[in-house]
Amino acid sequence: MLKNKRVFKGKLISVSIKRQRLPNGYMARLEVVDHIGAALIVPVISQDKILLLRQFRPVINGYLYELPAGTLNKKESVIACARREIVEETGYSAEKFSLLGEIYPVPGYSTEKIAIFKAERLFKKEVAAEKDEVIQVKVFNRSQIKKLFKKKKLKDAKTICALAMAGWL
Repeated sequence: MLKNKRVFKGKLISVSIKRQRLPNGYMARLEVVDHIGAALIVPVISQDKILLLRQFRPVINGYLYELPAGTLNKKESVIACARREIVEETGYSAEKFSLLGEIYPVPGYSTEKIAIFKAERLFKKEVAAEKDEVIQVKVFNRSQIKKLFKKKKLKDAKTICALAMAGWL
């Protein structure tokens, strides 16, 4: 990096203008969304059933089918984030978490990296719903997930990646 200028700092992201020399020598001007990172969870109820959210996303003014996920808090590990988010978004916790991998959802303009976990041996945990989230928790089996995908009802990229990593697509 040769020169950075932050042009926006918000609660979840900041935006910077950066100049960077590429490996081929070209000096690029980049608009970068700086993001602390996130964790996503594939909550497995049984060998053939998982939890999926139907969540309202105000930015697109519509609902998406998604796996539970959330942004890291400062100095929070990805596993701590996964443990927190599954409870906040589904009302369940899990005895076992396994890291499936990591993805960069939009590397053309964002530093966000999402750690993807499989959560097994779920148990109910009472939690108050967050006021800024409109979520319905639903149970789906493998064939229902595949039908949603084939009918183009799964549109959330991180969810599609995680389902593929978990062997559900």
